[in-house]
Amino acid sequence: MTTAIAFAALAAWFYLIVGRGFFWLARERDDRGEAPAPGEGWPSVVAVVPARDEADVVARSIASLLAQDYRGDFHVILVDDGSADGTAATAMGVADPGRRLAVIAGSPLPLGWTGKLWAVHQGIRHASGGRRRPEFLLLTDADIAHAPDNVRRLVERARAGGLVLTSLMARLTVETWAERLLIPAFVFFFAMLYPFAIVNDPRRRAAAAAGGCMLVRAAALEAAGGIEAIAGEIIDDCALAALMKRQGPIWIGLTLRARSLRPYDSLGAIQRMVSRSAFAQLRFSPLLLVLAVAGMALLYIAPPILALFGTGTGRLLGLTAWLVMAASIQPTLRFYRLGPWWGVALPLVGAFYAAFTVISAIEFWRGRGGMWKGRAQAATASP
Repeated sequence: MTTAIAFAALAAWFYLIVGRGFFWLARERDDRGEAPAPGEGWPSVVAVVPARDEADVVARSIASLLAQDYRGDFHVILVDDGSADGTAATAMGVADPGRRLAVIAGSPLPLGWTGKLWAVHQGIRHASGGRRRPEFLLLTDADIAHAPDNVRRLVERARAGGLVLTSLMARLTVETWAERLLIPAFVFFFAMLYPFAIVNDPRRRAAAAAGGCMLVRAAALEAAGGIEAIAGEIIDDCALAALMKRQGPIWIGLTLRARSLRPYDSLGAIQRMVSRSAFAQLRFSPLLLVLAVAGMALLYIAPPILALFGTGTGRLLGLTAWLVMAASIQPTLRFYRLGPWWGVALPLVGAFYAAFTVISAIEFWRGRGGMWKGRAQAATASP
């Protein structure tokens, strides 16, 4: 039995290594294959920033947007989603000599919408209310800082590739031990679920995006039904990607040009971040929950147990599977400038993420699913 389990774990890892678009190589980067500037002029862009209780980070985020070197028409709209910490006032205090920032107060959340998407919808409606509608919308979070050339590079890539959605996975913080242990694996697991090479292939149905930084072609979004079409989604970025891929090609990659300002300085903070959407990823299905936890146990927990306590062939296969998984996360660790030894801890990380997934289900059953900034949003989520 132990040999069969070890063989199954090793076979599963070999499938992931070669059969999932070589996701683990982390080759899809926005600093590779950069596109030339658009020949017919620079299109208009409006950044829409939903914000709820983001006073600690919003000034740095907005300042980075206002410091863009973009050569075309560029404006920023921040939608204050009922903040109680002075988010709007903090944003308005950012120096804006070009008067490119508008701060609007969001209206009460209607039934059937998640908070972020309702705020984004209001921002897009405000951006489209003028005489000249923008060609592109930059949907970004209030805790993301952008390098000065980020918008320009996004537009160049989108125009060169005819993309309807261009998304960057912002570099997350890895300052604390909890972040170093769990955050690179978060990116690794995301790419495993949504291999970037497959997502970027217009011939494949797979779609994904990273919600912190998404450049959307406004006409394509309108043709797809607008944000209303995904109003109740908790995993809003991937839902938007699926919606947009029906309109044309999309692209997602890693970046150093957008970085998160949000620290996750404890296991509890990371658990809340993951648990907010983990059960939604499983479509709130108890059966899928059982299968997911069993699969994670096979992939991450069985190999080290067999390597340490098994015998014979089972022990050898378990050790091999452990080495394969440790090797597979090395490109991600290098991207985050972390030492290779963190890869050895991937079984422990997998156990944590399995526990976070179970907690996500328990929170949903307690009526607190999708909890974010005081809102339990899973009750309105699409099944």
